[in-house]
Amino acid sequence: MKQSYNFYRILAILLLTQLFLGCTPTSKLQEKIDKPIIVSPTISVLDKVLETRTIRVGTTGDFLPFTYQLDPTSNTYYGVDIELAKDLAASLDAKVEFVKTSWPTMMADLKANKFDIGMSGITIKLGRQRQALFSIPLLSSGKAAITRDENAATYTSIAAINQKGVRVIVNPGGTNEAFARANFPNATIIQNEENLSIFQKVVDGEADLMVTDAVETLIQELIHPELEAVNPDKPFNFFEMGYLLPRDHTFKAYVDQWLNLRQKEGKYQEIFDRELARIKEQN
Repeated sequence: MKQSYNFYRILAILLLTQLFLGCTPTSKLQEKIDKPIIVSPTISVLDKVLETRTIRVGTTGDFLPFTYQLDPTSNTYYGVDIELAKDLAASLDAKVEFVKTSWPTMMADLKANKFDIGMSGITIKLGRQRQALFSIPLLSSGKAAITRDENAATYTSIAAINQKGVRVIVNPGGTNEAFARANFPNATIIQNEENLSIFQKVVDGEADLMVTDAVETLIQELIHPELEAVNPDKPFNFFEMGYLLPRDHTFKAYVDQWLNLRQKEGKYQEIFDRELARIKEQN
């Protein structure tokens, strides 16, 4: 009896389906079936740059030797990443437009499409990688301390720095602040709004030390003879630097190959050495 009921139930559904199809003009039904699904294509940053002949490069202008300004009121930048930005633009037959960003706002600025690529000595962090892409690594480094010469033998470890009364100065929003707050909860953290003036404040005794990328400590001890980089060849941690990119794999593929060629050709090292020589000459 149950099987008979199910049979008539299925038959009724089939009849209703046929009735519905019969009420729908065959041409319109076929039109619905044949109509393609339109997917709006996403225009790659690469295509946009090739079309506009302009690439917008976000940079902070406060991180030697990668990006800095001799005159902060101007829009003129110098540094390793600045020269490489010009080279990247030339490879695309484009001009470069530098866009001022900052460590606290960098990710928001990228999401807001204020620049096409971030070139500013940027650390490849998993938190940033959740939101964006990075190029292949430029170089590897780690955090190290820089302090006055007479204190260099004191601040040789995280434990030695993480003491009450020790004043650690940081610039806000970047990996320096994050590292200091994670590792020096007992020390006094002094926040300085921008990076370049920090080192003179350490010289003047307004702070005891700065912990930053080892490569920067080596540059700053050249500029400030009163300061010494503490064990920059044995930093507190390890990380790599790269160029910050939107989630655009076509553009990333181009940037990666351009950078790979510049590294293999020795052009990257040539630019790096030239910028170090420039900094020495200026100081």
